Amino acid sequence: MGLLTGLLNVPLLPMRLVTWAAQRVLDQANEEYYDPAPVYSALAELERGLTDGEIDQATFDGLEGELLDRLDEIAEFRQSRQ
Repeated sequence: MGLLTGLLNVPLLPMRLVTWAAQRVLDQANEEYYDPAPVYSALAELERGLTDGEIDQATFDGLEGELLDRLDEIAEFRQSRQ
């Protein structure tokens, strides 16, 4: 029965390969999108801009809030995967 099943599944092999490759791409995209390192870097750059006088406190507060919300989103995603 194993040989017959194997022969019947051969036409499905290209679809399985495409599905496998798509899953690997999705996994890599999630790793990059939910990586907190760029957000921490952006926070540091934002703070540098504030201390150098390039941006005002109101702009800093708004952008900092967005970045902190992004970090919360990343933390929730990582918690849901465990």
